[in-house]
Amino acid sequence: MIGPLVVAGVAVESDVALRQLSVRDSKKLSPGRREALAPEIEKISRHELIVVPAEDIDIMRAEMTLNEFEVKLFASIIEKLHPDTAYVDAVDVDEIEFKRAILRQLPFDVEVISQHEADDLFPVVSAASILAKVRRDREVRSIEAELGEPIGSGYPSDPVTVAFLERWIKEKGGLPPHTRASWDTAKRLLGDARIRKLDEFGGGRG
Repeated sequence: MIGPLVVAGVAVESDVALRQLSVRDSKKLSPGRREALAPEIEKISRHELIVVPAEDIDIMRAEMTLNEFEVKLFASIIEKLHPDTAYVDAVDVDEIEFKRAILRQLPFDVEVISQHEADDLFPVVSAASILAKVRRDREVRSIEAELGEPIGSGYPSDPVTVAFLERWIKEKGGLPPHTRASWDTAKRLLGDARIRKLDEFGGGRG
């Protein structure tokens, strides 16, 4: 909800070295472990990152769904790395449709393995998820320094993030910079604050 969307791709000839590093789904690793693994992954792979700021996400969401946008980002990473086989973490409910959508965006043939929770199944996807998470965490810490107060992880499920947004909206009357205004939680918090304001204003006659 706060901060950029980061998509990463990692390309290796063999995943043996990644297995030796014991890479796992980034969500199952501590921040310190992710930070330690990221440079090791970069040393043994070709890799690409795309960082999409919140305001650009909102612009794209006005034109397409988040799934459609992510298809374009995934295809862009695959096009840059040009692998023979691409393993992708399917963000669509339909894994096969997600694969087909990516293939429609690519100017060359590639075998696409599209699976849910691929970041837990394939070391190369685990490695990509680690690079993406490390970069996003750094971006969020940079936003936190800019705004001058704790903002949590930036995810809608984080109580620190939600509390920060509620406080900011109450004090400033709008969303802070780097917030994805198209996200449902951001819209709801803004709407709730406006309703409260109207309630406080009140009205009546005697």
